[in-house]
Amino acid sequence: MPVYKYTGRTRRGNMKKGTIESVSRSQAIVELREKGIRPREIEETKATIFNRDISIGGDKVKNEDFVIYCRQFATLIRAGISIVKATNILAAQTESKGLKKVLYLVENDVKEGHSFSDATEKHPKVFPPLFVNMVRAGEMSGSIDETLDRLAGYFEKQNNLRKKIQSTMAYPVVLLIVITAVVIFMMVSIVPSITSTFADMGGELPAITVMVMTMSDFVRESWWLGILIVAIVVVVFMYLYKNNKQFNYYTHMVLFKVPVFGKLLQKSAIARMTRTLASLFASSVPILQSLTIVDKVVGNPVIGKVILQSRDSLEQGKALSEPLERSWIFPPLVSQMTAIGEQTGQLDYMLGKVADFYEEDVDRSVDTLKSLIEPLMIVILTGVVGLIVMAIMVPMFSMYEQF
Repeated sequence: MPVYKYTGRTRRGNMKKGTIESVSRSQAIVELREKGIRPREIEETKATIFNRDISIGGDKVKNEDFVIYCRQFATLIRAGISIVKATNILAAQTESKGLKKVLYLVENDVKEGHSFSDATEKHPKVFPPLFVNMVRAGEMSGSIDETLDRLAGYFEKQNNLRKKIQSTMAYPVVLLIVITAVVIFMMVSIVPSITSTFADMGGELPAITVMVMTMSDFVRESWWLGILIVAIVVVVFMYLYKNNKQFNYYTHMVLFKVPVFGKLLQKSAIARMTRTLASLFASSVPILQSLTIVDKVVGNPVIGKVILQSRDSLEQGKALSEPLERSWIFPPLVSQMTAIGEQTGQLDYMLGKVADFYEEDVDRSVDTLKSLIEPLMIVILTGVVGLIVMAIMVPMFSMYEQF
């Protein structure tokens, strides 16, 4: 994005010099005036590391910022405001620097005669394929306001679902970290000071005490080895996860098989897939193109494989529901509702109902898990600490009996 060097006067009458990054000279003037600076001279200059913002991750925008943008944009278009004006308004008021820059670029492209869908397609890190293709279909059908409203509702539901899943998964992780910290503290500080007394007195110690003492010695003397092993495992796992498709596939398959949490992840993925397909079909996006988009949006290779099989099935003149029926990942409800939708010509409606069912099911499952996880983790913490205390108390009782 161009950088402009300016000289201007503030509201207090003081002269101010500086640089500003903007899509055009006229837009830079508007932005300076919004900051309370009346520019007297402004000219484009070369961007250097000293006068430009450092952006990590390119145009990446937080999911929450994009959801807010979608809802506000749909509301403005529904109110009769033009796309150019609505884009300018949202670019000026958003707090996300990445989204602000991209929206000004989109506004500039639309002013030059490009369609809104083509302008957003240039920024895939901000606007996903689902957004671009549904907007393009809305432009062609003349129902851009309805399409944007549908998109806003879709992204809001997906964001809420993602937050619930993340909060449920994060809770046991945090408690596990707390348990680990408590155990390390006891192993490093408490156990050595007490068990050293037992070692000095001699005699045979209980197996549980010997085990705890051995663990304590390892934590104090070889802690670096434990950290090294964990770091190596994490690095190797992340490398294979990102670069090996087969490893990535089996990782997701194993996650679906994990007790309790696997079912939750499975239902969440099915809800996202069916909701996305329903939104695309309702926006008149071609079905084969819709399935390709869904494969990218779902981001799960296990489900993605079945989606691609469904696309191949359609190309061969077969039903969309056949691969879903053969796959273990999809319950009978999904394939049966899909088959009914194909037969009645109401596939978007049926898929929407399936999405509603699984979204509500995920909500109930999350609430149930939250109520069960806390007492379960407390029991685990009590058990671990109790084991260490028992290892200390058993020899002490033996000492008392001898005296």
